[in-house]
Amino acid sequence: MPMVLLKCDKDIPEREKHIYLKAPNEDTREFLPIANAATIPGTLSERGCAFCGAKLVIGGVLKDTIQMIHGPLGCAYDTWHTKRYPTDNGHFNMKYVWSTDMKESHVVFGGEKRLEESINEAFDEMPEIKRMIVYTTCPTALIGDDIKAVTKKVMKERPDVDIFTVECPGFAGVSQSKGHHVLNIGWINEKVETLEKEITSEYTMNFIGDFNIQGDTQLLQTYWDRLGIQVVAHFTGNGTYDDLRCMHQAKLNVVNCARSSGYIANELKKRYGIPRLDIDSWGFNYMAEGIRKICAFFGIEEKGEALIAEEYAKWKPKLDWYKERLQGKKMAIWTGGPRLWHWTKSVEDDLGVQVVAMSSKFGHEEDFEKVIARGQEGTYYIDDGNELEFFEIIDLVKPDVIFTGPRVGELVKKLHIPYVNGHAYHNGPYMGFEGFVNLARDMYNAVYNPLRHLAAIDIRDENPLQMPEKIREAA
Repeated sequence: MPMVLLKCDKDIPEREKHIYLKAPNEDTREFLPIANAATIPGTLSERGCAFCGAKLVIGGVLKDTIQMIHGPLGCAYDTWHTKRYPTDNGHFNMKYVWSTDMKESHVVFGGEKRLEESINEAFDEMPEIKRMIVYTTCPTALIGDDIKAVTKKVMKERPDVDIFTVECPGFAGVSQSKGHHVLNIGWINEKVETLEKEITSEYTMNFIGDFNIQGDTQLLQTYWDRLGIQVVAHFTGNGTYDDLRCMHQAKLNVVNCARSSGYIANELKKRYGIPRLDIDSWGFNYMAEGIRKICAFFGIEEKGEALIAEEYAKWKPKLDWYKERLQGKKMAIWTGGPRLWHWTKSVEDDLGVQVVAMSSKFGHEEDFEKVIARGQEGTYYIDDGNELEFFEIIDLVKPDVIFTGPRVGELVKKLHIPYVNGHAYHNGPYMGFEGFVNLARDMYNAVYNPLRHLAAIDIRDENPLQMPEKIREAA
């Protein structure tokens, strides 16, 4: 089947090129949705901006770094406390955000002096913090403030601090994906190989593209510790600024989220000859496969098999309990990019769940190529989906549960369809063996929660004497 034009898109026929329904016996490469392209005027995109991709997704996760947003207060507020990226130092990154609080007068006369004052004020107020990232936003990029010159002046006056600049205003790209790219390349150009750390193991790696959502990184770290592998740098979950300066010292780059962080892995391979190994860390089969790949690289296969056996013995019975109850349920995934292809086969293989619709906010065509290859026939694949399209797709595929963010999730709840937070999780972590049991638990609780059935009962139209029976049936 060719691309699909939904009824709600009849006045925007260009949207047909962004939606594909997988059919049998087709070369799916001929029907990849157009992706990583500008949102078509007239549609209401769910995307974030390029600045958001740099600050909210990657840089803002670091646990020991001041995040200075050079722009209006709203840009800082919009990226503060919106993701569940905990750290083992008291969640410093989640508590604070800094802004130069640009006003109209600063835009007219220039904001460099304002930025210098704000940087010094931040370091003075938090003298124990010596690292900072400075981000441009749309207004400060438009007026041409030279943030690099300002930060060089501050670092000359304060030799104990180090500052990294990210010149990625919101309009720099079509989605947050551009922000990922700018921060990745900027970091390797300016900061990698500017510091050396102590190496304590013959097995060293960088773990790239994991942001410690509700403790993902910390859970996986227990595996690497048990295998005797030293993680030189986490990019960037529970990570530190200085560790990321030492990424050149690793022997292997393990990439989890290829869309946000594959860029730096490719550059590390090109410049330092460090091999890149891509894994999936959601799902039992995928996690076991990832551990086997890493252990095979280091020649410690026996340790890997022992770890997998221990984790399966501990968690597989619990996963099977949920699988028995979730088998045959239908699921939609409306998230950012790679989680579509990370999750689609894992929930099918490990839980017997059928994925019937997927939408990506910032995925590229290679992401769709992967997810369509892993997905089932009869599934819809959507680039840059909007709310009207979501509602129409729901009527077509009738999912039992939807994995998406809170914004769309609150909408589908009004349709009495349960959702699980696919961006920041409900009750994570979701990675690893224990994490996938958590994911299955949250899916089970969502699907079998009687409250959504009760919410569909309008007591104004019911006979009060019949209400107890109606409630019992819904439950």
